[in-house]
Amino acid sequence: MPRKPEPEFELSGGVLCLDFANTLSERGSPKRSFDYLHGYDDLVVFAREEGILTRREESELLKFSQIKPQGRARVHRVAVTLREAIYRVFAAQVKSEEAMPKDVKMIEDFTREAIRHRELCYAGQQYRWEWKPGYDERLGWVLWPIAESAAELLTSARLKKVRACAGARCEWLFLDESRNHSRRWCDMKVCGNREKARRHYEQQH
Repeated sequence: MPRKPEPEFELSGGVLCLDFANTLSERGSPKRSFDYLHGYDDLVVFAREEGILTRREESELLKFSQIKPQGRARVHRVAVTLREAIYRVFAAQVKSEEAMPKDVKMIEDFTREAIRHRELCYAGQQYRWEWKPGYDERLGWVLWPIAESAAELLTSARLKKVRACAGARCEWLFLDESRNHSRRWCDMKVCGNREKARRHYEQQH
């Protein structure tokens, strides 16, 4: 059996919109930060790893995007803008602050657009929502479920569970659904162990 490829994204946010917000690392350290959404192809891979796209749909969308270079670039710019708006809104929530209205409005506008392109379909003896993008929306429709995820989280009781990683430089966001709501790290294997190593070093020196 061939080995499955390693995922390209660290999906530790616990919900789609926070995973998307976490595609930029170490925001507070420009020289150290890394943008996992380097281009349009990365956005498509993220969508597939989150289950928005199947592998076949991923392949078809990447192939289609090659004949739309300007569209690819535009959607990528919009994706980064939406990501930063989502991050700022939930980071403000963590600090018990009100988010900037323009950021909330962007999420709202994307969600309205998403709702306009959903259809209730009957498949496999049950009904389900399906996205129905037109030709002109084909490159960018993967942003709709992300915005919808953000709107749903903002209006749910789970909003109080949003946390920021306690790592010194991390700043990633996650949904704390631990039993006693004491989760501190985006990923214990990454930031948790890094913090433990830092403390050990300080104790030894």
